[in-house]
Amino acid sequence: MYVEELFNNRFILIFLVIFLMRIKYATYKNIYICALVNILGTSLHELSHYFAGLILNAKPTSFSVWPRRSLEGGYTMGSVGFRNIKFYNAIPASLAPLSLLYIGYLLNQYFFPLMIPTFGNYLIYLLMQTIIIENAIPSRADFRIAFSHPLGILLYGALFYYIWNFVL
Repeated sequence: MYVEELFNNRFILIFLVIFLMRIKYATYKNIYICALVNILGTSLHELSHYFAGLILNAKPTSFSVWPRRSLEGGYTMGSVGFRNIKFYNAIPASLAPLSLLYIGYLLNQYFFPLMIPTFGNYLIYLLMQTIIIENAIPSRADFRIAFSHPLGILLYGALFYYIWNFVL
């Protein structure tokens, strides 16, 4: 009974997620531990870029999930290089990690209710969702590339407007 109450306690949920994030950020002092802790989420993030670019003819040329020091002193967790970024594929290829939010939603709706309510399962669920949601957030470089083509902004803005006003 105690574990079922734990599953429904939002305060403990938020506390554990923040605790997981603090542990993760504490690993940034060592590139090898940082790589180990971030490899799964970085892989999901970069694979979403890669497959969106492949499907939309952005022609991926490189793929990396190993962290490296950035010029600002932090780490760049991973990267995907493209050789054919155009107005029609810049936004979807660059913002592709947002699609991970749908995976997180599906896990929450269909997988989590099937889990046996144990503390271990709860921690696994929290870890999975934390990894998925955190790595669904596009980086500053992703946003810079996404909005580098004004014609693409116009195209996807018009598409969004049409869907919002006439389809939904």
